[in-house]
Amino acid sequence: MKLYEELKARGLIAQVTNEELIRDMVNEGKATFYIGFDCTADSLTAGHFVALTLMKRLQAAGNKPIALIGGGTTLVGDPSGRTDMRKMLTIEDINHNAECFRRQMERFIEFGPGKAKMVNNADWLLKLNYVELLREVGTHFSVNNMLRAECYKNRMEKGLSFFEFNYMIMQSYDFYYLFQHEGCNMQFGGDDQWSNMLGGTELIRKKLGQDAHAMTITLLTDSNGQKMGKTAGNAVWLDPDKTTPYEFYQYWRNLPDADILNCIRMLSFKPLEEIQQMESWEGSQLNQAKAMLAFELTTMVHGEEEAERAQAASQALFAGGGSGENVPSYNLTEEDVKEGQVDILTLLVASGLTKTRSEARQSVLQGGVSVNEEKVTDIKAAWKPEEIGEEGLLLKKGKKSYCKVVRE
Repeated sequence: MKLYEELKARGLIAQVTNEELIRDMVNEGKATFYIGFDCTADSLTAGHFVALTLMKRLQAAGNKPIALIGGGTTLVGDPSGRTDMRKMLTIEDINHNAECFRRQMERFIEFGPGKAKMVNNADWLLKLNYVELLREVGTHFSVNNMLRAECYKNRMEKGLSFFEFNYMIMQSYDFYYLFQHEGCNMQFGGDDQWSNMLGGTELIRKKLGQDAHAMTITLLTDSNGQKMGKTAGNAVWLDPDKTTPYEFYQYWRNLPDADILNCIRMLSFKPLEEIQQMESWEGSQLNQAKAMLAFELTTMVHGEEEAERAQAASQALFAGGGSGENVPSYNLTEEDVKEGQVDILTLLVASGLTKTRSEARQSVLQGGVSVNEEKVTDIKAAWKPEEIGEEGLLLKKGKKSYCKVVRE
């Protein structure tokens, strides 16, 4: 099976502008393609995994990736899939975030002469003369067509600023610029980017009378049908200081049964024939599949050694021992101790297992909390610091969230 056909079989392709031509370019390693990343944070998330693994697959087949850092477009903010306006960042923040992105991308694709390239659209967008842009580019965009685009329709009720309205033109100009200066003949993006991507394709045709192509990839969905990049992915960072390797491993290990095979198809590099054999799996076999995926993805992001540690900690917890040395831990502080004790609600919030005391209270009352494998149902349960001991307390919420509380 050739690469394009494999991408379709893995559920990665949603829409294309010219499937026959795109298929041949991808299969023959003739695509110079870009995927854009607006650097609104200093780390990529699990929501970027589809794009990162896609770039890896395409580069392995001889195609050339361009990782476009949206230094310019991040200053404006993409309204796609949003109900509010993004917080605007400084140029210094954006440049810092871009450097963080590159370090994480290097685990997936190889940069260098003739290989992958990283560019920043601030290098050309910030130099544009506004009146010139309106004359040279704006005349090729119909306001009526733009307002029909999903990325704008979703914002019309709550208000779409003229500032954000320019985003489609700027993203379209990116493709136009890269086509002229980098030989970029293809762009990839999520479904919510389709209108913006078509804008770039049409701009090239109208301005230059030449062909370039757009292609969208599907975004992984969770059990609620919401896009992972817009939901849980935002909390699952690739930066180990934000999401530890163990927490990253556990995120994939705890996927809903209904999602696991789709995730394996889209994100892993296991042969399709092997994945097809898993389609009849159920029960403990699905748990095995989750562990396989969690290990593979954790290895990609954090390396095999960290993946092995995370796996060992997970196995220890699932076996009921709870003594794995790589379990996430929280160091008790003086601020946590009130009147010589630390209560269960404080522990749950401080350890990050719950966001608020209200959530912690509800978890305890519903019987979903245990300490050292013993259920805690009293919201006033508390421990003196000396009672925690050298090995600490294994705090557990539900079946899948753990943290070891230790004394400083």
